[in-house]
Amino acid sequence: MNQDIFQRKLQAGIVGGGPGSFIGAVHRVAAELDGQAQVVAGAMSADLQKAREAAAAWFLPRSYESYTHMAEAEAARPDPIDFVIIATPNHLHFPVAKEFLERGFHVVCDKPMTFTLDEARELVRLVERTQAVFALTHTYTGYPLVRQARELVRQGAIGEVRKVLVEYVQDWLMEPIEQRGNKQAVWRTDPARSGIAGAVGDIGTHAEHMLEYITGLRIRTLCADLTTFVAGRLLDDDANILLRLENGAKGVLTCSQIAAGEENRLTIRVYGSKAGLEWQQQEPNQLILKQQGQPQQVLRVGQPYLSEAAKNAARLPPGHPEGFYEAFANIYRGAIADVRRVKAGQQPVGGFPTVYDGLRGMAFIAKVVESSRRGAVWVEIDEE
Repeated sequence: MNQDIFQRKLQAGIVGGGPGSFIGAVHRVAAELDGQAQVVAGAMSADLQKAREAAAAWFLPRSYESYTHMAEAEAARPDPIDFVIIATPNHLHFPVAKEFLERGFHVVCDKPMTFTLDEARELVRLVERTQAVFALTHTYTGYPLVRQARELVRQGAIGEVRKVLVEYVQDWLMEPIEQRGNKQAVWRTDPARSGIAGAVGDIGTHAEHMLEYITGLRIRTLCADLTTFVAGRLLDDDANILLRLENGAKGVLTCSQIAAGEENRLTIRVYGSKAGLEWQQQEPNQLILKQQGQPQQVLRVGQPYLSEAAKNAARLPPGHPEGFYEAFANIYRGAIADVRRVKAGQQPVGGFPTVYDGLRGMAFIAKVVESSRRGAVWVEIDEE
């Protein structure tokens, strides 16, 4: 058994995340925040010069011309990376993950997990065969009070879940900025790189995962109405979706990237037979507990009355705001701990989004698009 794995920092490599990338730098900060890992290698751009410049800017000891070269070279090293970070556009998630998994590396991947549902199914089989750690960065479930909300539902504090309202709205694609060369907009609105969905794949999957994570319930059927408001855009920029959950509860999920004045408003409200919960990503350090005829209770990060799951996700004393980087780092904390366990011959513990959550997300995307194309009919989510 490789017990020395507990005596050193893990080494990570990154594919993507080069010039113009927002999420690449976030991955690096999150991976390194707790001092458990360090990014040491990268294939950061398909443009060789940009890849070298990006690696130099990050002071990476090793820079590669392609992800295939990186996987091959790292596998041959006496001190290879322990896991790879995938921060590319969606169409590359599967081939990059496949290349590294087949060479024995663990994977942390951005969402949505793959380009197609068939790729997601194949990736599940590959992860099961290799027994590798695979983490998906659904960041928002890393917030302490999202984990508190999940625990309250599990404990029966709100009773039986009856209704869920979840929205994720932004305004950054109100104008056709992809036609003006905005790098992030160009690939996210391109079906060849983003996939069959725009806003639904980019932010709608976060809302779907948040709903299922907190409630512990799966979406069984849905009825979706997708719209592309910006002329010339090839993918949806707005979605309104009715949901039926497995216990008979009903839900509404809306996501939009053309909502004027909104920055990054992810909000979820869960109503049960005893009480309700509300959490907003833009005010992430509080969770509101609502009871009929009673004053609302505001639960705060870092307080001793929170669950162990919530307390373990906080790093600072009460009153010190924790945010996006810390939530992202909580996903990495769990994944890194499991990489250590697996390398030492131990069983993984989990506690972070996995390849199965990625499969759920891709099935959700596929069925939302199918429902809308068929005239907003009810369809069942089927992962098989």
